[in-house]
Amino acid sequence: MIRRVLSVMFLAWAIGFLVFAVTLPRPVSGTTTDAVIVPTGGAGRIARGLEVLDQGLAAKMLVSGVDPEVKPGEFAAEFGVTPERMECCITLGFSAVDTRSNAAETAKWVAQNEIRSLRLVTTDWHMRRTASELDRTLPDYVTVVRDAVPSQPDFGTLFLEYHKLLASRAAGLADL
Repeated sequence: MIRRVLSVMFLAWAIGFLVFAVTLPRPVSGTTTDAVIVPTGGAGRIARGLEVLDQGLAAKMLVSGVDPEVKPGEFAAEFGVTPERMECCITLGFSAVDTRSNAAETAKWVAQNEIRSLRLVTTDWHMRRTASELDRTLPDYVTVVRDAVPSQPDFGTLFLEYHKLLASRAAGLADL
C-alpha cells in the first residue's frame, strides 16, 4: 500500500516537473499597463522593463530587490537611462531580498502609486512563482500581465525552481 502511494506521488511529481519544464511562460507584446515590475536577479529583465517603458506600454517602473549599495546614478549609467526618465518613471526598490519580499515591496509600491494594472517582467522559469506570490499579495482589483524573458535554463535551475514553486504553493495553502 505504501509503495503504491509513493509511486503515485512520484509519478505526479515527475509529470508536474515535466509540464513545468516544457511549458515555460512566453513574452507578451502590445498590452498596455499602468506600470511594469521587474524583480532583479536574471539576465535581460531590466532591459525588457526599460523596453516596455520606451514603447509606451507602461508609464512607471519598479525595479524590486536592488542592492542597497547601488546608487540611482549608477543604475542610470549602467542601463543608459536619462536623469529625467529616472526622476519621472523609475523607482528602485531596496527592501526585497527574495521573491516573497519582491511581492511585498511591489504591493506597497502599487498602493502608493494607485496602480490598477501591472506588467510583471521576469525570467521564464521564475514567472510562475513570482506571479503566484503577487497574486497572494496584491489586491484583487490589480491586473497582472505576465511578460516572461526567454532563457535557456539548465536542468539544475529548473529542478530548483520547480521545488521552490511547490514550497511556495504549499506555504500559500497553509496561509488559508
